[in-house]
Amino acid sequence: MALKVSSRGAIPPFIVMDVMREANRLEASGERILHMEVGQPGTGAPKGVMAALQEIMAKDRMGYTDAFGVPALRQRIASHYHDTYGIHVGADDIVVTTGSSGAFVLSFLAAFDVGDRVALASPGYPAYRNILTALGIEVIDIPTGADSNFQPTLPVLRRALASLEAETGRGIDGLIVASPSNPTGTMLTPSELEALVSFCAEAGIRFVSDEIYHGITYERPAETALRFGRDVVVINSFSKYFSMTGWRLGWMVLPDDLMRAVECLGQNLFISPPTVSQHAGIAAFECRDELEANVARYAANRKLLLERLPLAGFSKLALADGAFYIYADVGELTNDSPEFCRRMLHETGVAATPGTDFDPGRGHRFMRFSFAGEEADMAEAAERLIAWRR
Repeated sequence: MALKVSSRGAIPPFIVMDVMREANRLEASGERILHMEVGQPGTGAPKGVMAALQEIMAKDRMGYTDAFGVPALRQRIASHYHDTYGIHVGADDIVVTTGSSGAFVLSFLAAFDVGDRVALASPGYPAYRNILTALGIEVIDIPTGADSNFQPTLPVLRRALASLEAETGRGIDGLIVASPSNPTGTMLTPSELEALVSFCAEAGIRFVSDEIYHGITYERPAETALRFGRDVVVINSFSKYFSMTGWRLGWMVLPDDLMRAVECLGQNLFISPPTVSQHAGIAAFECRDELEANVARYAANRKLLLERLPLAGFSKLALADGAFYIYADVGELTNDSPEFCRRMLHETGVAATPGTDFDPGRGHRFMRFSFAGEEADMAEAAERLIAWRR
């Protein structure tokens, strides 16, 4: 008799990881592959982190910590909000997590029940949708486009909710917003963010703000949702700006009503975040010069690609206000972005991600380029694509 397999695992794959696997296979066979598929900084952890870690490892036995993280890191994160945004956040409001992924799991479990509805922008980060689905929470896609800078602004949200309520008689229980976003790199203006936070507070909708790309912006700094309300859930990570992806360290700023639930869930699901990574995270805040140099490199890559990609036929590009992505409408080139990306990889050695990872409905005509790598690699990738499209 066959054993039961839970339906929770019947979710789509994270396609970018499939693309990376194929790119790595080609690279292992001797081909020179230019990686523009994965949203990972081309640099490792800051030098100051590595230096501090040697001292820490000699002193600390690296046992379990509190489920919410070591007090020194929670305090340093709280100070970060004063230093960066000029707002007060208490250390007791901070929950350190096993990456932002752990934060999403914990916050979704604490805030939403099976059958609840959570809305998110499409295109958007696929793990939101897939984690929610695995937890039995209904995902409501809000289609966005260039007219709203690929963001679920309040007018866009209102139209989507009016249509949803007319069709089903129900609204939503939560809204996830990312500014800057993945895959488009676009941002909400402060007034747009304030309008969304205020609307959700009045409507009893849990507002979740993904702020993991804060610090990586090009024309203006990103604003935190905490500026406009303290009932929001804010999620951040050491992976992107701090260039510490494999350390699996993130954090949340939580409202009081979720703290105990998240603590109990965290104790049972994760026990505590990685201890060595927490000590490293404290040191990371003292490495601003190196981190800002990384952002300057991303800015140079962004400028180069926004100038060169149109010469390869990629002319419809999102604004890329922040993060390190360019989202391209390739509808004039293909109606099958997975096949287009596969062929591009094999014929040019440039790896990029099809839009179907981020937008199940319209992603077949979009693709995402990551420009987190070295400037020389980005320049070579652009020239390969230009030659390919001639």
